[in-house]
Amino acid sequence: MTVRTRFTSQAETTWAHWGLVVSVLAVGLLVAIAPPNRLEERTDTVLHRAQTPLAIQSVLDSMRARHGFPGATAAYVWADGTSGAAATGLADVEAGIPMRPATRMLAASIGKMFVAATAVALAQENVLDLDAPIGRWLGDRPWFEGLPNHDQITLRHLLAHRSGLPDHVHLDAFAAAVSQRWQEAGNPFPPDVLVQFVADQPPLFDAGNAWAYSDTGYILAGLIIEEATGRDYYTTVRERFLTPLGLERTGPSNRRNLSGLAAGYAAETPFGWPEKTTTADGVLVWHPGIEWTGGGLVSTSEDLARWGAALFGGTAISDAALDQMLTASPVAPGESDLRYGMGVAVMPDGPFGRVYGHGGWIPGYASSLRYYADPGVAISFQINTDIGLSDGERSVVQALEARLAEVVIAPGRQRPSE
Repeated sequence: MTVRTRFTSQAETTWAHWGLVVSVLAVGLLVAIAPPNRLEERTDTVLHRAQTPLAIQSVLDSMRARHGFPGATAAYVWADGTSGAAATGLADVEAGIPMRPATRMLAASIGKMFVAATAVALAQENVLDLDAPIGRWLGDRPWFEGLPNHDQITLRHLLAHRSGLPDHVHLDAFAAAVSQRWQEAGNPFPPDVLVQFVADQPPLFDAGNAWAYSDTGYILAGLIIEEATGRDYYTTVRERFLTPLGLERTGPSNRRNLSGLAAGYAAETPFGWPEKTTTADGVLVWHPGIEWTGGGLVSTSEDLARWGAALFGGTAISDAALDQMLTASPVAPGESDLRYGMGVAVMPDGPFGRVYGHGGWIPGYASSLRYYADPGVAISFQINTDIGLSDGERSVVQALEARLAEVVIAPGRQRPSE
């Protein structure tokens, strides 16, 4: 069931109301036919499922009212495939365009999950070797020997952020270059250019000895996938995942004109980009190809939730490949329970049990995808701003994750603090 935004017409609101009434009336029928020892459990389940779409709508509306973001979408998929979505606010403030569940946004680093899933699937097919030195595929590139730890790094190190590579995104040289060239018509920073920003930099640590997030590592992983398969990365990911899983509103963010894209509203960056990410015609003012396999996808919350349900539910890749992705090491031993596998963050003991997923941030957009393993529920959301999403001790993103989990998984529990 899809819940529309607060801009829904009166007629549509009436139909949504009667849909809920019919669902609740179905509980009465269930009461009449259910065996006595199953009655309470089944009645609670039907009531919960009837009420969940309106509950997530309420969460989005209240969080937007409190924190003032332009708009957001959220979606969930239960273990049996039942799903729902909602939207709140505006996809374009100046144009007054309402946010819809089908509105697309840049998914940012959630795209790393697709990169890692592609790599481990190829490894299961003996196309790639996760533990081979990356020089097997990239050793003839003119910049290769300038990479920190180039003779130590394996593909597994790259996917697990254990390569010791700096992250080019946070280097002053990268910021300076982007600020000078972002208005060029094409993509001024293809993959081979991006990786050169870390050339001749000192490694952060010996490969495999620690953990440090590196978009550069995922750019290298994308180059390896292309080298090993002889095919464009986006073609591979579309054929393996997007088309078979019916992720129709997910695609490459490799051009400025992305249909159905919400305008993003960005905090100040060192790149000199304007606050609004799109022109009046809905075209991105900077080229999203700058991200490539560091993220590289445009999507919806509905598609992201379906992806999480398929991946962690075992239908996107083999069990053996998924086990590889989920084999995780501590991010900060002794300081945090958070672990990271390959393209997947793992929280072993959250309020609802073990959680898998990834967050995404790119100027103007913030995304979250979480899969709660014990109940088998995937929940995602996207917000079309990165302004004001952190207020010190707890971010808006974390608060929204907690609120959505509470209403989808365990209604009636005490509401987590915002």
